[in-house]
Amino acid sequence: MQRRKFLFALGAIPAVSVLGQIDNKLNNIKNHIRSTNTMAKFELPQLPYAYDALEPYIDKLTMEIHYTKHHNAYVTNLNKAIEGTENEGKSLYDMFAMISKLPAAIRNNGGGHWNHSLFWTLMKQNGGGQPSGKLADAINSTFGSFDEFKKVFSTAAATRFGSGWAWLVVQDGKLVVSSTPNQDNPLMDVAEVKGTPVLGLDVWEHAYYLKYQNKRPDYIENWWNVVNWDKVSELFSKA
Repeated sequence: MQRRKFLFALGAIPAVSVLGQIDNKLNNIKNHIRSTNTMAKFELPQLPYAYDALEPYIDKLTMEIHYTKHHNAYVTNLNKAIEGTENEGKSLYDMFAMISKLPAAIRNNGGGHWNHSLFWTLMKQNGGGQPSGKLADAINSTFGSFDEFKKVFSTAAATRFGSGWAWLVVQDGKLVVSSTPNQDNPLMDVAEVKGTPVLGLDVWEHAYYLKYQNKRPDYIENWWNVVNWDKVSELFSKA
């Protein structure tokens, strides 16, 4: 009898060890499931140039505040708006396609995040000039000349009442100039002109007021000196 108990005790040692290993593996699996079920949050993209890179057309202080305060706030508030809802984990494109049915906080902050993420890439130091290649051909074909396109786009930006954006959009293979209020954009189901934006200009006062005060047309005219036509052409080729 004693021998049986002794042998049983010896056998229990590896059994307990095996059970412990199984428990550890189960815990690892549970932790992995929890981590994969945690939805990735939207993040502030890295600015592709220094705050003063677009001087003298866009001043350093405006760029710093615009990026670190305004854009960052859109990202923070967007994450708060979708946290714990059925929209958590969805792409902005999916949400834009049904934005009319979603809360205003998602529309405003989602649009603000996407619009600014694009906007930064559409500018560069020593930018400006005119586009070339297929984009130039499309502009000339649609508007008659680059100067005429520039006039139409600038007018759309200058006459957008209150806050908003001006856009060059590819719609059914054709170029169209439009504008949207607040943080709306042409990808949203509420947009009057729907399509793929390839150029956008922020005409919210926070984008220019420190340097230009209420002179929005001056801001618009100077902005043409920093347009990154290489990026616009790239977006046009993919639209």
